[in-house]
Amino acid sequence: MIVVTGAAGFIGSVLTGRLNKLGFNDLLLVDDFSSPTKLKNLTDKKYGRQIDREAFLPWFEANADKVSFVFHIGARTDTTEFNKEIFDKLNVNYTKSIWRVCTSFNIPLVYASSAATYGDGELGYKDDESKIPDLKPLNPYGWSKQEFDIWALEQDATPPQWQGLKFFNVYGPNEFHKARMASVIFHSFNQINATGKVKLFRSHRPDYKDGWQLRDFVYVMDVVNVCVFLMQHKVTSGIYNLGAGKARSFYDLADATFKAMNKDTNIEFVDIPEDIRDKYQYFTEADMSKLIAQGYNTPFHSLEEGVSDYVKNYLMTGNYY
Repeated sequence: MIVVTGAAGFIGSVLTGRLNKLGFNDLLLVDDFSSPTKLKNLTDKKYGRQIDREAFLPWFEANADKVSFVFHIGARTDTTEFNKEIFDKLNVNYTKSIWRVCTSFNIPLVYASSAATYGDGELGYKDDESKIPDLKPLNPYGWSKQEFDIWALEQDATPPQWQGLKFFNVYGPNEFHKARMASVIFHSFNQINATGKVKLFRSHRPDYKDGWQLRDFVYVMDVVNVCVFLMQHKVTSGIYNLGAGKARSFYDLADATFKAMNKDTNIEFVDIPEDIRDKYQYFTEADMSKLIAQGYNTPFHSLEEGVSDYVKNYLMTGNYY
């Protein structure tokens, strides 16, 4: 049995669908299943059972011998949430509990970390574990992921194989429920439909043109490809970046969205709100050499390829993956 936490969410549901396509149907799906919008992500998925996240840990401790692998994708990911207790409970302590059971029963574990741990990028974006304790995230969400990464690296008792994945800017199908936390592609598509234009943040730095702030946008299909690779191959345990490995501008992203919709590009620039201006990242780019050195050689989608597939086959059709 394979466990997928956060299974009704964005990445977790796409991973569940990918596992199904590969013939893995004996899945235990863990999440807060109270949201009807999120439940649509599980339409047509095959699995053994669902279990609420509050009931999972007691179940896992009693039934770990039935589990062969754990994908712990579930987390509180709201970067505007500032209640540290919520992050301590859901992102730090919950993950420690999963880790301990996986360790006791020799179950491999892949868990979701985040590129938010890199903060303003002052120390770069290389997944060098010796530098991880020096990172300074910009919000409580990032700090919760950072706290667990440091804890994991300090442990002598570990799962037989484990990887923490620092997700960069993931986009793709099944993020309909994420509201303001959905990707810029999702919001751009809706803005174009509603107004015929996209609003992007103006640059407040002289070294960047308006809209040319850079991010590592990674298609969710590539993210789940990596997850499956880690399950099916012997890979050195540790913390790995997971991005496309190429920084692209928000202008490029908006332009690709217009092109996928067969519309002329029409972009309006607005000021970055003052309350987040000093925490705004102008550049992120995952150094992917560590994962590639472990034998991962599947090409990542280019921004244009990923946006085109997402827009044409999911956003314009309303389809789920």
